[in-house]
Amino acid sequence: MVEYLFEIDKNVLIFLNNLGSERFDFLWLIITKQLNWTPFFLVLGYLLYQKIGLKKLAVLIILISILLTVGNETVEFVKHAVQRLRPCNDPRVSALIRVVKPSQSFSFFSGHATNSISTMVFVFLVLRKYYKRSYLIFLYPIIFAFSRIYLGLHFPSDILTGYLFGATLGFLFYMAYQSIQKKYF
Repeated sequence: MVEYLFEIDKNVLIFLNNLGSERFDFLWLIITKQLNWTPFFLVLGYLLYQKIGLKKLAVLIILISILLTVGNETVEFVKHAVQRLRPCNDPRVSALIRVVKPSQSFSFFSGHATNSISTMVFVFLVLRKYYKRSYLIFLYPIIFAFSRIYLGLHFPSDILTGYLFGATLGFLFYMAYQSIQKKYF
């Protein structure tokens, strides 16, 4: 059963990764760097500031910082415990995919997927009552995490597991934010 699931995971990776083209590799290398998303985060921060004010935004930023720390530390712990090779290093897969960006760290599960979805779930839950189209912020984690498959750095199951864990974290931190808001604001 495990081997069957790995085959599905591998085949989906090969299909998605091979949709890429050398002509667009530079773009996906830009997309995969978190720092390049700074303008997007600044716009989100401004939208939040407009609707919730400076004090609540400060609490939100502190909680997001803790959220990212918890997410990163958990991902790193699991990566070292599981020690799954990245597709670019896995001999069963590496010759069948386009390796755009090599990496020597482990693959399972994706920190990019975890962090992007956890923060966006949290922010979405805050913004949804103020903006009808706040769901559009989920384009960020979809594009951001797909870059990891495109570059040959993650299997789809790494991304999906990161999404599941991250969404759970984002929801839990939103609940904490709600609790703080009721108690102090």
